[in-house]
Amino acid sequence: MDHSDDHDHPHTHSDVAPAPGTVDWRLNGVRVIKADQLDTNTAQTPGMNRAAAINAARVGARKIWAGTVSIHANARTGVHHHGALESVIYVVKGRARMRWGERLEFVAEAEPGDFIFVPPYVPHQEINASSDETLECVLVRSDNEAVVINLEGVEPVERPETVYWVDPIHKHP
Repeated sequence: MDHSDDHDHPHTHSDVAPAPGTVDWRLNGVRVIKADQLDTNTAQTPGMNRAAAINAARVGARKIWAGTVSIHANARTGVHHHGALESVIYVVKGRARMRWGERLEFVAEAEPGDFIFVPPYVPHQEINASSDETLECVLVRSDNEAVVINLEGVEPVERPETVYWVDPIHKHP
């Protein structure tokens, strides 16, 4: 998919490094987006508040979307997925409980400093596992747009199976 005409900024979209002296790096270089400048006009899911920092419209990003997610104490989101996109969630504050699967039959928890990876098309739900603290996370997706497909009619199982990430190096806790 060619995004070269999707936004009105002058920097190049070539995958080849520009020749020295051919780009105005002042106008086409690093961008700092201040915390009070995040854009809440982005795809939402009931139960959470997303705010975009990095996307095509704001900074000309071609391959990533980044922003924040907040979930109030004792709240949970609606069930949703993000299409073909991969998502990474970094927990900044609070305790996240993730449920996923066709009937949200799996569950895992993450705390500050933990990363969560959500593969494409995985139906999931974020839950704030704290009764008195807002869950605050940083979210990064593998495309420049915030794709969200909210799912209706999912009947969650009563007792989801707890899943621990186990790889060849890190064994079950």
